[in-house]
Amino acid sequence: MATTSQPLRGKTTCKKIFWAVFPHACFILSLVIYAFLGALMFSHIEGTREVTVSEEYRTFLHNLTFLARRLSDNVTENDKMFKDDIRELFSTADPVWFISPEDRWNFFGSLFFCCTVFTTVGYGNTYPVTRIGKYLCMLYALFGIPLMFLVLTDMGDILATVLSKSYNEFRKLQTKILASKLCSGSTCSKRNELKSRAQSKIVINEPLTIMEVLRSQSGMKQSLVKYRNVELFEMLIARENENTQPVRNKSMERWSSCPELAREKTMSRVIKNFDKIGKELEKLDVPIVLMVLVIFVYISCAAAILPNWEKNMDFQEAFYFCFITLTTIGFGDTKLEHPKFFLFFSLYIIIGMEIVFIAFKLGQDRLIVLYKKVISFCAEKNMPSKKIYPK
Repeated sequence: MATTSQPLRGKTTCKKIFWAVFPHACFILSLVIYAFLGALMFSHIEGTREVTVSEEYRTFLHNLTFLARRLSDNVTENDKMFKDDIRELFSTADPVWFISPEDRWNFFGSLFFCCTVFTTVGYGNTYPVTRIGKYLCMLYALFGIPLMFLVLTDMGDILATVLSKSYNEFRKLQTKILASKLCSGSTCSKRNELKSRAQSKIVINEPLTIMEVLRSQSGMKQSLVKYRNVELFEMLIARENENTQPVRNKSMERWSSCPELAREKTMSRVIKNFDKIGKELEKLDVPIVLMVLVIFVYISCAAAILPNWEKNMDFQEAFYFCFITLTTIGFGDTKLEHPKFFLFFSLYIIIGMEIVFIAFKLGQDRLIVLYKKVISFCAEKNMPSKKIYPK
């Protein structure tokens, strides 16, 4: 029987783990599928568009030709004026004029654009040009942004649990180390002896059976009263509770023997897991300085790796780019030359946004506490003082 029960227990534990991980995997998988579908859609719409020469582009080429001729005629004269004119001319240029749609809107470029849309980063160097592409971009963001925030909240619960448990374990270890330093050898040995004596005095007796209670009551007339009616009643209730315990095991066997009922019970647990999203994040209480330190270390690691394939960036520029990305500001002043490689960094972006999201949540909680203290202090100041009248 033991050999047959072990595989069954292994299967049940695997099922429990699967249904516990299922909600989190469902959110992440749906976000990945949503990104891939958006990449296919935008690469088909924007990548296959016809390139037409607009009137603005023709005007730009005409002015550029005029400036080039003026420079050839007067090579040394009015050098500063020429630089100002050429700078003003190129400020009016549209980057779309100099980019091939097939190169910019391939699958990886479109996937990078979709990631910047539902993460609300929006660098500005890639954007839809066609009218249908703009309409679909608005519709895509309308459903993608809530899905992204749902993934952030769900994964934020996991990170909040890990951070809170790690911080609590660190505090426990810190208190143990401080206690061992403050406590001397003689006092610690005395405290341990007292604890061992106190623990040795505590004896947990199992509840007696009815026959043992009746046998113990046979010598009541000859000796002092050993058990009173209240004690006898409590023993009987404890014994009755023990007798009712196997009935619960039978009900559990009934759950396991009936697959339909067990499936309904499992599905109810999965639904409850969906309802618990965001609860652990609300319970998180760690110092804000610790979260700032985690963000600094997290961005520094990426800033040290990113210049390996982005040659136009150094450590400081990469640190600035990662901070602007994770905070979803996305100015677009620092551009990526190889977005294909950065797509493999998408997991880093999602986890980093979760860490920043947790830090913002902690900062928001601290600001609320500060506002409450300020308001209560101002209210106490404005309260009229009680006047004491003489009798």
